[in-house]
Amino acid sequence: MNWTNGIRQFHRWVSIVFTLTVIANFVAMAQPEPPTWVAFLPLLPLALLLFTGLYLFALPYTAKWRGARRS
Repeated sequence: MNWTNGIRQFHRWVSIVFTLTVIANFVAMAQPEPPTWVAFLPLLPLALLLFTGLYLFALPYTAKWRGARRS
């Protein structure tokens, strides 16, 4: 498995974790006195999704750039 496939797989698993934390956030906010830290729970997976998503977004453009540079 190469580096890109590893990041792609990591991105998929983090998206599942993010979805679960958002669902937990909605459930907690339905309670009369939700703890404050629950609102911040999805932020770490969201930041990881941002960085891995930007990397995956840039891959086709860097491949074109590297291909043009070799020619």
